[in-house]
Amino acid sequence: MTGEVAVLGAGMHPWGKWGRSFVEYGTKAARAALADAGLDWPDIASVVGANTVRCGYPGQVAGATFAGALGWQGARVTSVYAACASGARAIDTARAQILSGMADTVLVVGADAAPKGFFAPSGGDRPDDPDWLRFRVLGATNPAYFALWARRRMAVYGDTPEDFAAVKVKNAAAGAANPHARYRSPVTAEEVAASPVVADPLRLLDICATSDGAAALVLTGVDFARRHGVADPVRIRAVSSVSPEYPRTALDLPDIATDSAVASGAVPDAFRPSIARAAYEEAGIGPEDLSLAEVYDLSTALELEWYEDLGLCGAGEGARLLREGATALGGRVPVNPSGGLASFGEAVPAQAIAQVYELTQQLRGRAGDRQVAGARVGITANQGLFGHGSSVIAVR
Repeated sequence: MTGEVAVLGAGMHPWGKWGRSFVEYGTKAARAALADAGLDWPDIASVVGANTVRCGYPGQVAGATFAGALGWQGARVTSVYAACASGARAIDTARAQILSGMADTVLVVGADAAPKGFFAPSGGDRPDDPDWLRFRVLGATNPAYFALWARRRMAVYGDTPEDFAAVKVKNAAAGAANPHARYRSPVTAEEVAASPVVADPLRLLDICATSDGAAALVLTGVDFARRHGVADPVRIRAVSSVSPEYPRTALDLPDIATDSAVASGAVPDAFRPSIARAAYEEAGIGPEDLSLAEVYDLSTALELEWYEDLGLCGAGEGARLLREGATALGGRVPVNPSGGLASFGEAVPAQAIAQVYELTQQLRGRAGDRQVAGARVGITANQGLFGHGSSVIAVR
């Protein structure tokens, strides 16, 4: 264990398609987090921004962008980019600054104004960019990739389109109770089945949208939080930021093929299970200790895979766990009680921070109609391109 930091404040800008600057979204989320922490902006010693790449030059220097928008006051600034794991890497950077004594109060911000449709590479030819190559060589858009994994689950484990639809139904029910979610209406399995096919077997309601949105946290040392009147703060106990050790035996974006520096032989767990395993080892807990999880449900089928990667069940047992109701609100380990990306959509630099926002609200007992009873331990998980894994464990 490396030491805990406190989540003193948490804020969010509602997600949707608002047509405004990501800076506006991030600034509002930051001010909400400061108010929640009971701190003023000049009290912040460091700002860590999760980068927005598609929005031009200002997104590349997100820490300074948000500090400038809030009003210069001399804070240390840092910017982090790790694709979809950017928010968790920003949290990890803030934690390192606090535990090293570099700063006692750190504001972490992620915000995005995403394009319509699915994400695609920027213009121009970049044959040395594996993400550009997977579009140009394979024609593998994100929905096509999600569909390949869904087909694999159907072939290997016997999952069905009805199982995938049940994930959407579950998450939509939770999202309907979340005031920050973009989609706040319950969905039936029949509505999923009637939605247009995007990439067989996945339909429109099986795949998350792209969204505008923002989330922010104020992190401090645990002693700092207690000196400021929070005797029992939510604490981040672990942040996993591992990379693959072995190549995957199935296609994993953006890489068409990968090498390993590790000698051949018996291959242990693949990359995605190693993400959560590193977090469990650092936190000194196991999946049996979890109260809830927030996972990266780019598609309904990928959520089922996360159940297995987190150790909630064995390989191929994700659909069974879902059918039993274990991952729904009121179940043994609710997954995505926020509503997940199914209800929010992707705002890439913000989503891992938004996951920790949800853990914070749940562990504080402030999640309203989606509250997980007795929540004490929560985990997040997501995966960014280029081998960026991330998992955060929060406790109270």
